[in-house]
Amino acid sequence: MSALNAFVVAVELAERRRDAARQTLASVQGARQAAQAQLDQLTGYAAETQQRWGPKAGAAVQPEVMHHHYQFMGRLDHAIGLQTQTLSGQDQRVAQARQALLQAELRLASLRKVLERRRADLAQQQQRREQKQTDERASLRAATRTGAVDQE
Repeated sequence: MSALNAFVVAVELAERRRDAARQTLASVQGARQAAQAQLDQLTGYAAETQQRWGPKAGAAVQPEVMHHHYQFMGRLDHAIGLQTQTLSGQDQRVAQARQALLQAELRLASLRKVLERRRADLAQQQQRREQKQTDERASLRAATRTGAVDQE
């Protein structure tokens, strides 16, 4: 029975690990969504700024203003590049968290299967013991009846 208790404890531990892996995945997915939202905001702002400051027919803009605009757009493009790298890192973290969750779920499923098999084996052993005891009692009764009949 202690071996069965050890498997029950192992299953409970595996469940806690699976739950922790599930929570980690949710957290990492939330961070990835936040990174994606920030990237979307940056690209939207860049597109809006380019549209507002882009070359217009017949518009005269001083060279210094255009220089500052190009400089600002360069910095904005750099920020978009950095955010894209951040998003790529978040994608990797999500993939790793998914894999960890999958491994935890597989471990839990295998432990549950072993536990159920052990329980079935113990139940079968118990049934055999009970059957053996029943057979022995029946044999003793038959022997006592036969002995009682022989004595008459």
